[in-house]
Amino acid sequence: MSSIAEQLAKAIAEHDGVLPLDAALVARDWLPAGRRLGLREDQYDVGDRGTICERWLGSTTYADNAVGPDDEGISYIRPAGGSPINLAEAVSADPIAILGQDYARSHSGLGRLAKIFDFAARIPFHIHPPKDEAAKVGRNSKDEAYYFPSGVGMGPHPETFFGLHPGIASSRDTDLLLDQLVAWNSDDILQYARAYKQMPEDGFFLPSGVLHAPGTALTIELQEDSDTLAMFQALNAGKIISKDLLFKDVSETDRHERGEAALLDWLDWEANGDPYFYENRHIPPVVFDESESGSEAWIFYGSTKFSGKRLIIRPGQSYTCRERGVFNLLVWRGEGRIGGQQVVGNAPGSDELLVVHDRAVEDLEYTNTGATDMTVIKFFGPDINPDAPSLKSAGHEAIRGA
Repeated sequence: MSSIAEQLAKAIAEHDGVLPLDAALVARDWLPAGRRLGLREDQYDVGDRGTICERWLGSTTYADNAVGPDDEGISYIRPAGGSPINLAEAVSADPIAILGQDYARSHSGLGRLAKIFDFAARIPFHIHPPKDEAAKVGRNSKDEAYYFPSGVGMGPHPETFFGLHPGIASSRDTDLLLDQLVAWNSDDILQYARAYKQMPEDGFFLPSGVLHAPGTALTIELQEDSDTLAMFQALNAGKIISKDLLFKDVSETDRHERGEAALLDWLDWEANGDPYFYENRHIPPVVFDESESGSEAWIFYGSTKFSGKRLIIRPGQSYTCRERGVFNLLVWRGEGRIGGQQVVGNAPGSDELLVVHDRAVEDLEYTNTGATDMTVIKFFGPDINPDAPSLKSAGHEAIRGA
């Protein structure tokens, strides 16, 4: 049997470096599914695993679930001939073929995780560990960014709680939070946070160490390569969540010696209480190219850890561009061809591609063969797009120009 590297080389040659990916579906057992991922109704419920609530895109990250298959969260390359190829194993077997020689020398992998999350209830108030805290359990921090696509229902609670009221954060009143974590019997902790309405074609950037409870808008997310968190809210969607999710990524030493108080070390108090949180974390699309054939905009920016773009191609038109390095993409809406590959939006198995470095840095043609706009979301890992806007240079200008 041929090696993974040999299978990968054959797939790259067959598809000219534009590799079709199968959908990586991820279940969660602590929230109901929003059922907006384009699956058949009988595909959402998966027994003890819960329901399919997320789809991970171009993923080399394993989903950290208590119950589930060993490869949950991992994407697979689907070659024209032969068996599917585990993307994590492919990157490990021949990183240069996917990442390019220079990038593979300085980076250990794709280094980012893109996903769609789709819940019928608000995600409980939670936090991701900053770098130092994540390192205690051998994991990565988890800065992340959100984009809320248009053309899909926003769900019953399209508002997100972010951070803490500035007065609480500035006084570092830990007792208010600690009492809720110890009691673990309600959702009263949300009274200390501020909510922001989710709007179509809008987004936010969220650093590690900031509490948040994302609303029910179907969300396309780009984040660091990690599946770490600590739940701070006990009651959600009428159900008490297992307290194990509070301590999921806490070291055994910290849990034993400090209990719930250890989680307060995860908080970036200044960022949580920022009185200009909206202005400093809001990331609406920033259009950088507009023509008769289509338009392209930054939708994930403000960090060197990841970046992303939205490309819209008009009906009957073609759009040609090149990138600085490897990326994966999702065809959100419409149908057409990308680098010769047939694609159909919102059709898992026909809407997702990985473009390897050597192909990405050449001209790539996107052709809309349908009667409506074709929308493509591109995802990039660390340091690939140093020209992406910063939060301060882009966010405020986009707000004023809206």
